[in-house]
Amino acid sequence: MNELAILEIIYIVASVLFIIGLKQLSHPETARRGNIIAAVGMGLAIVGTILFHKKDGEPIGNVGLILIALLIGTIIGWVVARRVRMTAMPQLVSLFNGMGGACAALIALLEFPHLAHSEGSINLLSGGVFNILAGMVIGSVSFAGSMIAFGKLDGRIGDIRTRVLSYANMFFLIVIIGFIAYIMGQGYKAPSEVMPLVIVLFVASLVYGVLFVMPIGGADMPVVISLLNSFTGVAAATGGFLYNNQAMLTGGILVGSAGTILTILMCKAMNRSLLNVIVGVFGGTKGQAAEVKGSIKEITLSDASVLLSYSQKVVIVPGYGLAVAQAQHLCHELEKLLEEKGVEVVYAIHPVAGRMPGHMNVLLAEADVSYDKLIEMDDINPTMSNVDVCVIIGANDVVNPAAIDDPASPIYGMPIIKAHEAKNIIVMKRGMGKGYAAIENNLFYNDKTRMLFGDAKDSLQKLITEIKNL
Repeated sequence: MNELAILEIIYIVASVLFIIGLKQLSHPETARRGNIIAAVGMGLAIVGTILFHKKDGEPIGNVGLILIALLIGTIIGWVVARRVRMTAMPQLVSLFNGMGGACAALIALLEFPHLAHSEGSINLLSGGVFNILAGMVIGSVSFAGSMIAFGKLDGRIGDIRTRVLSYANMFFLIVIIGFIAYIMGQGYKAPSEVMPLVIVLFVASLVYGVLFVMPIGGADMPVVISLLNSFTGVAAATGGFLYNNQAMLTGGILVGSAGTILTILMCKAMNRSLLNVIVGVFGGTKGQAAEVKGSIKEITLSDASVLLSYSQKVVIVPGYGLAVAQAQHLCHELEKLLEEKGVEVVYAIHPVAGRMPGHMNVLLAEADVSYDKLIEMDDINPTMSNVDVCVIIGANDVVNPAAIDDPASPIYGMPIIKAHEAKNIIVMKRGMGKGYAAIENNLFYNDKTRMLFGDAKDSLQKLITEIKNL
């Protein structure tokens, strides 16, 4: 068996491992194993390429530099992933995703001159040129957009909440697509004649990536992260076409398709179209919102501890505020303490709670909360009327009943966790600040709602002490 055949088999095996790994990621209990399986597949593809890849009969060069780069990247990735706080996990995902887009864009820039035929010209109307230009544009947008998403999630960059910029972006995208067509319509050209146009397209794509994400609000970040992730996958797949590399192609297709499906699910969870997320401004008004009626009522730690201790079923609704307070371990401690008193405790998980898909699942898993206690919104809602106490920690818009009963509300139609149907509601919150949708939460004024003001970590610690002293 020759080396090319061995390499093809390795790529097929790596592709199968990618698929198995992705399947394993569909459940929290097998997700860690899935990551390892997919990583083994990638490692196998890298080793196979180094050992068996040949071009014009010559083995791959600069192996020493490749191994040094792999070592440096591995060390940096390991250290960053180990040190990152759970609240910063969305930023880390954006950063790593952006690096994938940057790689795809740089590959396209470096490989473009190599498309020249023996006479020194490039057939710009060929499929190879389209693959390279598409990969460069998509990778550049993914990189620049992910960096802006990183800055937004980290609080370093604010939103430019204007529809003018959103519509200007749509025009900019049309111009970029037209420019690709213009480059490909040049016929046969020498690389030196075309590279200035390609670099202009590269810069324009970076600018578009920045402008694309700038107007999108924080509430839409889960959608943006999954969308940019799909972009990176598509960019990687174009590289697979370029190199005729099955492993690269399979990996890119899996990432691209999984990211696209996740994006659609995120949009469905907010009852919004993807176009509305991109060009809309979450938090804008549809009309005159209904007047909030009722008054704010507080609850003491003592009363809250009694109410929770003598309940039969308690549902905890986590939100980004729980992550900010880094109170997930105390939340788990409260859960165990109540269970010792015979109280059934579960967590209601909204698909877009937090700043990235699955943020609350990852946050609570980090605190060793059992997976079977994490109940998805569609499964928990039919049982909410039988819940004695619903404890909301750091969530806002995802429990706002305006999404159900106020047609003028900007979140009207968005599926929510029906906390308002519980018999009693306790909201842990620092103050009366609004959520990402920038509207009042009618739930806070509900007759069944009691507010427990303060930092979630501090409030949970004091609440645990009160329950222990009962």
